[in-house]
Amino acid sequence: MWGRNRFLDLVAVAHPIVQAPMIGPKSSLTVAVAEAGGLGSLACAALTPDGVRTEVAAIRARTDRPLNLNFFSHVPEPPDAGRDAAWRDRLAPYYAEFGLDPAAPVAMAQRAPFDGAMLAVVEDLRPAIVSFHFGLPAARMLDRLRRAGCRIVSTATTVREARWLAERGVDAIIAQGAEAGGHRGLFLKDHVLGDDPARQVGTMALVPQVVDAVDVPVIAAGGIADARGIAAAFMLGASAVQIGTAYLKSPEAGLSTIHRDALRAARDEDTAITNVLTGKPARGIVNRVIREIGPLHVGVPAFPGAAIGLQPLRVAAERQGSGDFSPLWSGQAVALAREEEAGALTRRLAEDALALLGRGQP
Repeated sequence: MWGRNRFLDLVAVAHPIVQAPMIGPKSSLTVAVAEAGGLGSLACAALTPDGVRTEVAAIRARTDRPLNLNFFSHVPEPPDAGRDAAWRDRLAPYYAEFGLDPAAPVAMAQRAPFDGAMLAVVEDLRPAIVSFHFGLPAARMLDRLRRAGCRIVSTATTVREARWLAERGVDAIIAQGAEAGGHRGLFLKDHVLGDDPARQVGTMALVPQVVDAVDVPVIAAGGIADARGIAAAFMLGASAVQIGTAYLKSPEAGLSTIHRDALRAARDEDTAITNVLTGKPARGIVNRVIREIGPLHVGVPAFPGAAIGLQPLRVAAERQGSGDFSPLWSGQAVALAREEEAGALTRRLAEDALALLGRGQP
């Protein structure tokens, strides 16, 4: 019913709907979307190589549909003792409020870039799609992934980034508009203005310009939470859509009560792009730490250092039922999302979008 579709030619799924890979949601979400005909995704950036194997084994026990494994490919910045110390000083009043020891060791999952150990795991698992955020790993790694039969996808937030990705042979590009929740996929920074969010491009403007600039399928992401958004993306030339926030309200996502309640209450203007939660620009629901320190702060440690400093505060606040220091990731279309099972949501979005596009059953 979708007709000739470049994304569906690339991936053997029924619908050109990609579940955004998000750190936090459970693998049950991946399974539900895959079984409903979309492309289920697993965020691997916070997992160890053994953790990836375990999660994929759990998914494969429930579905044999195509799978997208997503990784970060950022280049870690060198340590900056002065900036780290200034961040600890900035957080010190909060530590005192909760009676926490600033010198205590912090236990949390790291956000490591794709490396040789992960490459070996992916070569064994051979997912249909391997996607990246923050650019691409080295060419030799990409060559090995291709030899393993994997298709390569990455995120662009500008036309310049899209062209850069296309020149390196990606099979599809995610055009991520500023409306999207979670981390911006930004990786080619302006040497003067850096990652200034005031210059970031919205989905409606970005998608058609990327479509015009590259000769690979384009996946629209950002602010798409219903069939109208899907239809609009297709009218702009996209071959598929990537949906994140709309799936967060699904029971299969398994979010904390704090995050779910924040999503339920959020309105269109309740999110902001901030760097105080991790050190990289990301969109989330505004909470205490974003209001009082951010949304943007020039002194945050390099990614993921800001999150490490906040982790003890996050744990302490969540024990009291508060998300004041938690990353409550969400896109701007949060109020459009329904609380619906992920499989039913996927099928409904596809059917309603097909009807709007005039391709549904008579």
